[in-house]
Amino acid sequence: MAETRLGAHAYGKVGIRLAKVERAGDRHTFHDLTVQVRLEGDFAVAYTGADNSTSLPTDTMRSTAYVLAADLPLTETERYLEALGGRLLSVVPAATAAHTEAVVHGWDRLAVSGAPDGHPHAFRRGTADATASVTSRRDRPAEVRSGLTGLTLAKTTGSGFAGFLTDEFTVLPETGDRILATAVEAEWTWLRPPGSYAAARPVVQAAVEEVFATRYSPSVQSTLHAAGEAVLAAVPEIATVSFRLPNRHHIRVDLTPFGRAGEVFTVPDRPYGLIEGTVERA
Repeated sequence: MAETRLGAHAYGKVGIRLAKVERAGDRHTFHDLTVQVRLEGDFAVAYTGADNSTSLPTDTMRSTAYVLAADLPLTETERYLEALGGRLLSVVPAATAAHTEAVVHGWDRLAVSGAPDGHPHAFRRGTADATASVTSRRDRPAEVRSGLTGLTLAKTTGSGFAGFLTDEFTVLPETGDRILATAVEAEWTWLRPPGSYAAARPVVQAAVEEVFATRYSPSVQSTLHAAGEAVLAAVPEIATVSFRLPNRHHIRVDLTPFGRAGEVFTVPDRPYGLIEGTVERA
């Protein structure tokens, strides 16, 4: 048998679903999260020596997520994740880093008559989810990242794609007017903690939406860069912002064989272009 040794390793709990109701009289706030925890460190004896003495059960990680959700307000997801990672480091001596992540599933208050600020305890799923991740290490500040996912945007004009490189296999025609649609995934890092992580997120989203709606897009790449510049201008505490922008293609259907005219499009879910990039302060 060949000689071997254990390389990098980690373990944790994925898909911890939790919801919390915070009540202020008859007005409730509903939090809905999916949490992930991963520990790095020296857990070699569990792999090579059938010795679990250094390993906290992943079931305990789940319980810890529930207990801290009860103890802490969940409006500031990043602070909750910092506390969760710090707690796990404090009880697992073999751990050198705790990676905690959450997707915050957005819910909007139902708009009903007689409730200008929305119904106090009835909700509908929002269009975008918040994301947050924290890496906690011993004796150093936590590394915090915030983001959003599932922000689906589309516009029916104000976008084109022309002047691109071609070869003998290129069949895509140039256009100065097309549908542009995408589902934004964004993540940003911080120069310093903001006054409120939760308050910063809608500012970021508004900056992205403003660029998408009002600026002509010669390419998804150009829109990505302009959105990044707008985010950094809007939130001075953000250091970098990264985007993943799938190009949700809309291909016009040829209706002439049916004696029809009009703008009807087929919308294939794959394959699709994927544009990625990071905008950072100089």
